Amino acid sequence: MQTLNSCARVVALLATALVATGSNPVMGESTYPFVDEDFVVPEILETDEFRLRMLTVNDLIKDYDAVMSSVEHLRKVWPDSGWPDGLTLEEDLIDLGWHQREFMNRSSFAYTMVTLDESTVVGCVYVNPTRKRGYDAVVYLWVRESSLESGLDSRLYDAVKRWLASDWNFDNPAMPGREIKWDKWNSLPDEKR
Repeated sequence: MQTLNSCARVVALLATALVATGSNPVMGESTYPFVDEDFVVPEILETDEFRLRMLTVNDLIKDYDAVMSSVEHLRKVWPDSGWPDGLTLEEDLIDLGWHQREFMNRSSFAYTMVTLDESTVVGCVYVNPTRKRGYDAVVYLWVRESSLESGLDSRLYDAVKRWLASDWNFDNPAMPGREIKWDKWNSLPDEKR
């Protein structure tokens, strides 16, 4: 475990350098800010059982554990995406670095969902831009497969719905796979830009 923690620290430092320089090669959702310049992006959403905060490269080991322990569930959250099949620790590091960079650029917002003591990643929430006609944001969320039976997914969904209404400035955020079926979402035309 000591070697794994040391390795994680080195990897996190390298990824932080990539994030700082913007040299991460992974393609993200957007390269432009999609919230107003004067909008204050919420840093944290906290309930009596979890906290949402910016996902960073420092979350690598805990994030990877949450993802890899939930592969079957995540295939249902994003059907036909292929994610996270075959995801390696290195690929997850790159993903986290890119999410962190996009958050800093205000072009999308990935939040890790952690227990209040920060010991475990129990899910994620992604607030992304969309070009789908009639929607000004797209929001995805998931919880660790082992937390499904406890109803954590429903509690997260309810908390995020309230959070979007109270702390964000979107008129009509979409939640594919929840409020709109995937086939309908995928068939919506894009806005012309």
